[in-house]
Amino acid sequence: MKYKLQTAKYLFADLIAAASSWTLFYIFRKEYIEPLKFGYDIPLTFSDRYFLGLILIPISWVLLYYLTGYYRDIYRKSRLNDIVQTFLQSLFGVTILFFLLLLDDEISSYKNYYQLYSVLFGLHFLICLILRLIITSITARKIQNKKIRFNTLMIGSNKQAVETYLELEQQKLSYGNYIIGFVNVIKKDHYQLSDYIKHYGSLNKLSTIIQENDIQEVIIALESSENTEIGKIMNKLAGCKVIIKAIPNMYDILTGKVKMTQLFGTPLIQISHDLMPVWQSNVKQIIDYVFSLLALVISLPLIIILAIGVKLSSPGKIFYSHERIGRYGKSFKILKFRSMRDDAEKNGPMLSNKNDSRLTKFGSFMRKYRLDEIPNFINVLKGDMSLVGPRPERQFYIDQIIKKAPHYVHLQKVKPGITSWGQVKYGYAENVDQMIKRLRYDILYIENMSLFVDMKIIFYTILTIINGRGV
Repeated sequence: MKYKLQTAKYLFADLIAAASSWTLFYIFRKEYIEPLKFGYDIPLTFSDRYFLGLILIPISWVLLYYLTGYYRDIYRKSRLNDIVQTFLQSLFGVTILFFLLLLDDEISSYKNYYQLYSVLFGLHFLICLILRLIITSITARKIQNKKIRFNTLMIGSNKQAVETYLELEQQKLSYGNYIIGFVNVIKKDHYQLSDYIKHYGSLNKLSTIIQENDIQEVIIALESSENTEIGKIMNKLAGCKVIIKAIPNMYDILTGKVKMTQLFGTPLIQISHDLMPVWQSNVKQIIDYVFSLLALVISLPLIIILAIGVKLSSPGKIFYSHERIGRYGKSFKILKFRSMRDDAEKNGPMLSNKNDSRLTKFGSFMRKYRLDEIPNFINVLKGDMSLVGPRPERQFYIDQIIKKAPHYVHLQKVKPGITSWGQVKYGYAENVDQMIKRLRYDILYIENMSLFVDMKIIFYTILTIINGRGV
């Protein structure tokens, strides 16, 4: 599905709307407001201020839309939400523009301020809304006519699942669900839903099935006898990037925020696991990129010194890179300065400890002040990591942790971080049992995520580095 192209359509429309409304507003000021002040017609000329606004104002509007989450879930917009969102965004944005740019305008009466505000708001709101509604309406029509569909997997296999499947399939207007198959919860000799769609296997294979079949939505339709498995199901789905929906009678046993996804047709409840308000989540991402870029630029002389130090301290590569597991179970290559001998893991993965003989002297110094992790900022710029989040682990250790603490998978709801609450409170883990003890702090972080908590963790991390308590 062409998510980038769909997002580009809304971005282009919003830029056009912002540029058009600013241009028309500028003409209104020149043709109506300024003649009232000076008592004669003012020639319509486009000044440097107009052209500067033509560049900066549309960019500012798009940034506002991004921060407020308008470009998320780009294919599942509704026209009613477009109206409400556009109204509130226009109200907020025009108010800011008014105080920043319009209060020093030449006017003949204070009533002109009301006129300026009203005209700018009306122009921006109407032009932006019309363009958005065109795109949203075209997209909605394609979804209803099954030209755009979302690969969907059913969890459940008997009466409830069959009824839900048939209701969705028999709707005159589609909601975009293309149900490709199902997984069973409790093993049986025959599954009723297998008479209609493909059986992909059991819950144990859920993550693999979702990944291999590009599943975008999951619908949970369990029998009352299967309700005891809901915790296991949610654990399995925790690390998957999918929209989760459930039939209404599951409402009282599912956790998280819920909202109805449709008023007509088959009623489904959408399980929302947004851990932060949308604006905070987007600000967090911007901070990640800006801070990481500045950190790499400012620390460039230090990076060169550390690279030379690693090279002179022992034979081998300057950087150490290996596979870690990130958000939604996606693997990535983490980058660090090498702090151990080049053959440190010739016998397989091994966690380090304070007195690890594999550490070089220079490596011990870097670890004490966490200088070996400076290249992690490159992972942040690549989008694999965040400044703050649970530390990423290798699959080798994740498999061991999950056997003792299945709820570890909930850490994969968020990007891993350079620093974490668990690392600040507990430090580096030397074995799997210590990883599990540290896990509770990372779970607490996820349950309390906010920009304020991130700032506190970064502050305490800086204190840790200054005091040399990195190991």
